[in-house]
Amino acid sequence: MKKKNFVTLILSVAGGILFALGICMGLIPEWNALKPGIVIGAAGVLILLAMALVRRRMDGKPIIVLNGRAVGATLLGVLGAIVLGVGMCMVMVWDMLAWGIVVGIAGIILLLCLIPVVKGLK
Repeated sequence: MKKKNFVTLILSVAGGILFALGICMGLIPEWNALKPGIVIGAAGVLILLAMALVRRRMDGKPIIVLNGRAVGATLLGVLGAIVLGVGMCMVMVWDMLAWGIVVGIAGIILLLCLIPVVKGLK
């Protein structure tokens, strides 16, 4: 295993676990741990962000790339994640099963559109 893959593995597992635990702490009312959950979730996000930056640095690429394509792909990813999340909320929280499934599928389609945007079509 290459060093960059090992570092990515360790940081992504640590960040993912902290983020998931923080979300659970914040969203499960029985735990009564909203504020600590926000802190732990934010720590997980910071570790995941650091992992992305470290990985790019180890690949010899610039840490931040600001061009129209990168900004557009980022906005498409954010929009797709928000639409998918709204669909999940419609199903699980607001008891709107059919419309939630439709909105969730629309979010999945938006996220799938990222593949040709980032990788391109050949």
